Amino acid sequence: QVQLVESGGGLVQAGGSLRLSCSGSGRTFSTYRMGWFRQAPGKEREFAAAISRYGTVIYADSVKGRFTISRDIAKNTVYLQMNSLKPEDTAVYYCAADAGVPMSTTPDRYYYWGQGTQVTVSS
Repeated sequence: QVQLVESGGGLVQAGGSLRLSCSGSGRTFSTYRMGWFRQAPGKEREFAAAISRYGTVIYADSVKGRFTISRDIAKNTVYLQMNSLKPEDTAVYYCAADAGVPMSTTPDRYYYWGQGTQVTVSS
């Protein structure tokens, strides 16, 4: 069983930065692939970034070059550093985890989810 808790969301002006954190529990957390997804009002949940157990990372085109995903194995924590934020980045951001090995950008490939943290970017 894995429990995920996100933190770090908030209100920021366009061009600003935020760092989201996702703390996980469970002995095998370090072996899980981790993803960050986001969902804006009236839209489907969409992929933002993912990191494998080996440290391989992938990003959605919409955030590439602005967002950085990383993980601290010792702290059981995954981070999403978000720079040069835009109003269209406004959404609830969710952390997700799964024991599967191949990298995945689809929500239904992740079994465990956090409760979400709101990110609002003002223009």
